[in-house]
Amino acid sequence: MAVDPSGADLKNLLDEGPEGPVVMLNLLRFAPEGRALYEEYTRKAGPLLQRYGAEVLYAGDGATPLVAEEGQDWDAVLVVRYPDRQAFTRMVADPEYQAITELRSRGLSEAVLQPTVPWGNRRDS
Repeated sequence: MAVDPSGADLKNLLDEGPEGPVVMLNLLRFAPEGRALYEEYTRKAGPLLQRYGAEVLYAGDGATPLVAEEGQDWDAVLVVRYPDRQAFTRMVADPEYQAITELRSRGLSEAVLQPTVPWGNRRDS
């Protein structure tokens, strides 16, 4: 399972727009012994988020799902707001970020990284 966005994924993110803030929903499943690696990643990523104007809106552990198919439960949820899509792509391209991303990759066995935009800001609305 992929846990990191590819270059093509990042290009699609920029191409899809719209301008303005984007909120990233992170659904996380930890690898065995991966929580500690991911926690180290988040400590080191904090200053980078701040540098690029991002803000953690919510971070928490998954609980027993109320509505989900088998395998759709997650260990943790993280919601991060970026000022725009370019800020996210600049952050992940930053050499300082690149130096810590392996902690995230090793710490996760599966992830969903879903960009969201507020209703009313979609291109098709």
